[in-house]
Amino acid sequence: MKILQTTLLLFLVWSLGTAQDKPNILWITFEDTGTYLSSYGDSTAKTPNIDALARESVVYSQAFSNAGVCAPSRSAIITGMYPMSIGTNHMRTGRDIMGQGQKTYRENKNVSDREGNNVREYSAVVPEKVKCFTEYLRAAGYYCSNNAKTDYQFAAPFTAWDQNDPKAHWRNRPDHQPFFAVFNFNETHESKIWKHNKLPLTVDKDQVDVPPYYLDNDVTRKDLARMYSNIELFDQRVEKIIQQLKEDGLYENTYIFLFSDHGGPMPRQKREVIASGLHVPFYIKYPESNTKGFSNQIVSFVDLAPTMLEIAGVKPPKHLQGNSIFSKERKYSFAARDRMDEFTSARRSITDGKYLYVKYLFPIPSPYQDIEYRMQVPTMKVLKEAYDNGTLNEIQSVWFTPLSGEEQLFDLEKDPYETINLIDDPKYASIQKKLSKQLSKWRKNTPDMCIEPEAKMIERMWPNGKQPSTEEVTIDQHDQTITLSCKTGGASIGYRINNGEWLLYHEPIKITKNCVLETKAIRIGYKESTVNQLAIEFPRKAHI
Repeated sequence: MKILQTTLLLFLVWSLGTAQDKPNILWITFEDTGTYLSSYGDSTAKTPNIDALARESVVYSQAFSNAGVCAPSRSAIITGMYPMSIGTNHMRTGRDIMGQGQKTYRENKNVSDREGNNVREYSAVVPEKVKCFTEYLRAAGYYCSNNAKTDYQFAAPFTAWDQNDPKAHWRNRPDHQPFFAVFNFNETHESKIWKHNKLPLTVDKDQVDVPPYYLDNDVTRKDLARMYSNIELFDQRVEKIIQQLKEDGLYENTYIFLFSDHGGPMPRQKREVIASGLHVPFYIKYPESNTKGFSNQIVSFVDLAPTMLEIAGVKPPKHLQGNSIFSKERKYSFAARDRMDEFTSARRSITDGKYLYVKYLFPIPSPYQDIEYRMQVPTMKVLKEAYDNGTLNEIQSVWFTPLSGEEQLFDLEKDPYETINLIDDPKYASIQKKLSKQLSKWRKNTPDMCIEPEAKMIERMWPNGKQPSTEEVTIDQHDQTITLSCKTGGASIGYRINNGEWLLYHEPIKITKNCVLETKAIRIGYKESTVNQLAIEFPRKAHI
């Protein structure tokens, strides 16, 4: 593993040191998918395009999200920060899911925190220093596009992307500009288990393996076959994007990252902070495909932001809580779960890839929570009915059964389905002690804004229940040089000239022609400032 890591680092240094242009970066992300691909030993779904990419990539066998559900996980990815440390771990804060979001927030959504206080919708106000890492890429000359899911737990700031909508594409950038392009595909989302029920199944339900924590019946098998059929649909999307990259002559000079936003879509997978909810497929195709193979290096999603910055030759800010996967090998990945829709809980977990340990911070009736949205999955309905009727076996009942304590420990190699809690097994006492100590150390060193009742956290973010506003931009002109500033701490500033595209302000602007300059600012979680406008006119030169 260390040899492969050293090779990757040397290749990165070489590529940045010799190429005239910075490398392009492409993310192909999908949703709610565990390691259900042939690269990970599961060939149930036929994915020729992913398989072809895998043959030219490094396949990481130990990649983990920092949450078992979309929005907190995506918050970690875009900020390089653990979600509970910036107040973005409650699922979900608002409805800012696509593009720049709806930016409207209901005062009552029939959700309460653990003290019974009303939880309103909100856009999380993160600490001042926290930015979307794409702003650092934009400042370094990258064209950044996102198509089109954001779901960061805050409305995506307009300064984060050059283009952030369903038409976003690297093809829209100026000629010869390096790009960071993200394509988010939702064919594999949990909801597609029922929303795709009229589509033909391309995987035979009789050929799927049924995890022991499910009932082996026709309903479960159809849902699992649908899950794999949805993966095959996603594979077609991969084919199209890779083909476009090759058509444009960009394939060889592009880093391609392919990964899911968290683990599987099925019950006792999605939302959980055990491996079934956290373990993801993760591929990197390097420029020229000179580096390929398999790696058991632990990858945590909080590492993605600093990794992208290192590829771009940008020094990562010190506040980032992850490290570039090319520069530092981590020993553990951490995850957290707090409110999940209408049910609150507080769980923290740690894995070293072989074992996984969970700590429950507050008592709850059982690991299972009766989340209304999830009841639309047919398998969930039959599982719950069978539990209520007392017809589940011991393994199938564990998820619904009250915990005997506040801890869980699983051996991921011997028990990949995580059905045996080893916390009271004396043979694993040293493992429990080590992981518990490391989790406590991480919790001590990492702020946890989500540990307090959510309504109190929201009140600090939005005093008196009102979203704060970013102050308008101050424009200072000295001859041809324009300097912009904003009194709101942590605000990012954007500007445009003559009604053009909004650009990120990161250094003084040089203007040599008459124009109309517009500016506005945004701090994450705040309302945007009003637009400030300045007509710039230079004196005409006198004719002699």
